[in-house]
Amino acid sequence: QVQLVESGGGSVQAGGSLRLACVHTALTYSYNCMGWFRQSLGKEREGVASIYTSSTLTYYHDSVKGRFTISRDNAKNTLYLQMNSLKPEDTAMYYCVAGTWNAGGGMCITGSWGQGTQVTVSS
Repeated sequence: QVQLVESGGGSVQAGGSLRLACVHTALTYSYNCMGWFRQSLGKEREGVASIYTSSTLTYYHDSVKGRFTISRDNAKNTLYLQMNSLKPEDTAMYYCVAGTWNAGGGMCITGSWGQGTQVTVSS
């Protein structure tokens, strides 16, 4: 299992920015994907963005394309999610995940989850 610890959440006004970080232990040999999911009250958990650790391949949910950017700092074992032009509908608990790249496209096939960090966007 990979240990994942998120940080960077908070409260911002619409149009603002936040950068989430996820510090993790070394990935196991079977994990080649990292990403972010989110879940807001009364809604199902949804995939936000993912990145293939062996290349620069990324995936973004349509609702965040052009606003969010996923990246990694391998030297620091840290995954980031830069969130710009935030909207009230981005309000959710954001979870960092590690797993297997989905060759068919889309989010990682998840393996390990962090505890989450809350993002609240006010109008």
